[in-house]
Amino acid sequence: MYLVSHPDEVKVISFRFGQGAEQIDKYIELGGYEQARRAIDMGPEAIINEVKASNLRGRGGAGFPTGLKWSFVPKGMDRPKYILVNGDESEPGTCKDRPICEYDPHSIIEGTIIAGLAVGAKQGFIYMRGEYRYLLDIMDKCIADAYAKGFLGKNIFGIEGLDFDCMSHSGAGAYEVGEESALMESLEGKRGVPRIRPPFPAVVGLYGGPTVINNVETIASVPHVLRLGGAEYAKIGTDRNGGTRLFGISGHVEKPGVYELPMGYSLRKAIYEVAGGIKGGKKLKAVVPGGSSTPVLKADEIDVGMDFDQLAKAGTMLGSAGIVVLDETVSIVEFALRTIKFYQHESCGWCIPCREGTDWLKKTITRVYQGNGVSKDLDNIKYLAENMMGRTFCPLGDAAAMPTIGFITKFRDEFEAFLSENPPTPGLVLQQAPNLVQLAAH
Repeated sequence: MYLVSHPDEVKVISFRFGQGAEQIDKYIELGGYEQARRAIDMGPEAIINEVKASNLRGRGGAGFPTGLKWSFVPKGMDRPKYILVNGDESEPGTCKDRPICEYDPHSIIEGTIIAGLAVGAKQGFIYMRGEYRYLLDIMDKCIADAYAKGFLGKNIFGIEGLDFDCMSHSGAGAYEVGEESALMESLEGKRGVPRIRPPFPAVVGLYGGPTVINNVETIASVPHVLRLGGAEYAKIGTDRNGGTRLFGISGHVEKPGVYELPMGYSLRKAIYEVAGGIKGGKKLKAVVPGGSSTPVLKADEIDVGMDFDQLAKAGTMLGSAGIVVLDETVSIVEFALRTIKFYQHESCGWCIPCREGTDWLKKTITRVYQGNGVSKDLDNIKYLAENMMGRTFCPLGDAAAMPTIGFITKFRDEFEAFLSENPPTPGLVLQQAPNLVQLAAH
């Protein structure tokens, strides 16, 4: 699905893809670990300032400024500090961390070392999605090779007293542990449910110590920030949105794939030029711009730049940059049901608004989809979703509510069609497993 090229692509994160950089000697030949060496000489404050200048924002979905997040870690504490890399890529429609782990895994390790140098941490963890078993094998080999070269362990890069250890950890297939506090709970050997905050991870995180948690793509971008310089990296993107992103374009397009494009790139151009347009010459109906948890855009709303701020103004989110394109043949009601079945299945059940809200949304949309609904059901769908927003321990409740509100608001006529005397014929969605919402991305 990936390693697709287009003239507009800017090779920053992906410039080593396909060149054998998973082998440590090749990675070093291509400039690998040079920025970690340089970071040692720069010192913590200079590293953080460079990352701040880059306008690098979290690539996991929230878009929080990376350098600012690092600056929250207290200085001079006796407690051990940790770097936790979130590789639990489970958002339907998303496939951006996977090629980094496969084609440039040492950039993740190098970024983890740099983050550790920036905040004074001596231990890093790379938490991998449970289904990415073969990628875990790649990562484990790369970590072992980095130890063998002296880039990890005691006296890294030959500097007496400078230590940094790193290890991988596999998830167990739970979408919920993509949330940072649930991720820490899982890593500590507990059930992966969210923590109540405050305290926040930067102060009290993994094993009670200050913790920096960044997505794989964010951490892998850090060596490139130092390589290019923060100011130059920032120029690639838009104001307050520095650099590039790996956009996973899937669904009904001629050339699905993962493309590296500048932040702020036109969504219309991404669909019609980069991904070759709508498959089979059909008409565009809707676009989910940032993974399944982001509100849908209609066909006439795609003249927008793909960065955190422009998409927020358009009433949606950049999220994990998983662009799912839906053509005119798609039933939005069926797609909405696929989506809510996924979130109901993946809810950890820890808090009532999410546990009960996702279940009732699934039941209500199912009733409508089966042709047994009434007009009040449509109001209830919106009411239920709106009352989940902001009332859960973690963002999973919002992730289920936001797309639902978008579907029922922008495509209410399709829901109403299922209430008519001659409703559309339901498809096969009710016979399929909940996690097959991901089918929409292929």
